[in-house]
Amino acid sequence: MEILQTPVRFHPYIGGVESYVHSLAKKHVASGHNVTVVCAKAKTETGRREVIDGITVRRLSSIGKIANTNITPILPKVLLEEARSADIIHTHIPTPWSADLSALAGVITDTPVIVTYHNDIIGDGFADYIATAYNRTMLQLTLGIADRIIVTQPDYIEDSSHLKPHTDKVRVVHNGVDVERFHPVELDTARRERLGFDSDRSNLFFLSVLDGHHGYKGLDVLLESLAQLSESEELVPKLLVGGGGDAHAQYEQQATNLGVDDHVEFLGRVPDEDLVALYSGADLFVLPSKSSDQEGFGLVVLEAMACETPVVTTDVVGVSDDIIANDAGSIVAVDDSGALAEAISGGLTDGSFSAEQARTVCRNNYSWAASASKLEAIYEEVTGPSARDPL
Repeated sequence: MEILQTPVRFHPYIGGVESYVHSLAKKHVASGHNVTVVCAKAKTETGRREVIDGITVRRLSSIGKIANTNITPILPKVLLEEARSADIIHTHIPTPWSADLSALAGVITDTPVIVTYHNDIIGDGFADYIATAYNRTMLQLTLGIADRIIVTQPDYIEDSSHLKPHTDKVRVVHNGVDVERFHPVELDTARRERLGFDSDRSNLFFLSVLDGHHGYKGLDVLLESLAQLSESEELVPKLLVGGGGDAHAQYEQQATNLGVDDHVEFLGRVPDEDLVALYSGADLFVLPSKSSDQEGFGLVVLEAMACETPVVTTDVVGVSDDIIANDAGSIVAVDDSGALAEAISGGLTDGSFSAEQARTVCRNNYSWAASASKLEAIYEEVTGPSARDPL
């Protein structure tokens, strides 16, 4: 099968959608399919045409961004070119432009379209008016064109009002985690120091893109909880913040204003070769996500669990029920820095967390192989002889 994936950006760019596409594409290539990715050239060091893990990648020049979407003027032409030789087009929301044009390319070339609906598109202030207008118009057209809509957790079918007119073609395919890559590793003293871990106290790890589009990940709440811990705890844990972005300085300033800058180290973009070690070396991984509209799943939580690191997060994360059921960490209320501080303190002293069980859950319930196989069945469903018949 010829599969055309159209995320707005792709590996090595760091992000949830980027990781999702990369992981699934690798599995589909391993199953004998040909996968082509068309995306923006978001990093200067990447080539315009390259092959990554057997995946053919075409990166297009961008003239800037609207919200979190790179605008690539040549995209319509390239999509039509690639779609004519594709059996399926798989695109992604919440990135208008690439998703909408991919859907239209499917109509023009009579190629079935799959949309993975990772989360709602929302904004603040004037941007919210634009998002509302888009959600009522172009989004509904794109979802209407799609032959199937994929969500990564069943709650999203009910939580998102934008999906309600299209529930008959929504399918649930969970995110996965690569348990062969993400596994616990032992770190010697020298490597722990190089990564930023403090040998004299506990260490927390947080990972996200640090920009205005990812404020819902809750780093501001985590910094507030650290300030509360600094007032109540004799020994304050160190927080390692992974991820770069244009809000980096804003969070550094918040840490200074709260008086916890001595307890926080901003690592910037985390190299691939350090990610597993950071998960493994942390005493807790913390992701206090604040918005069920924007948090599609919380893949980084699964990655931490696969590395046998206890997690503290909120119930908007897709794997929250499994965290509780398997003693893999704690779930706290959204936007509650006091509860988060208490959960962190308890998590650092509570020996009841089952690290081994957390990894078992990842291996049994959230493998990319199972997700790729289920998605492949959906591809075959919409490319068969009666695929265009009404559902």
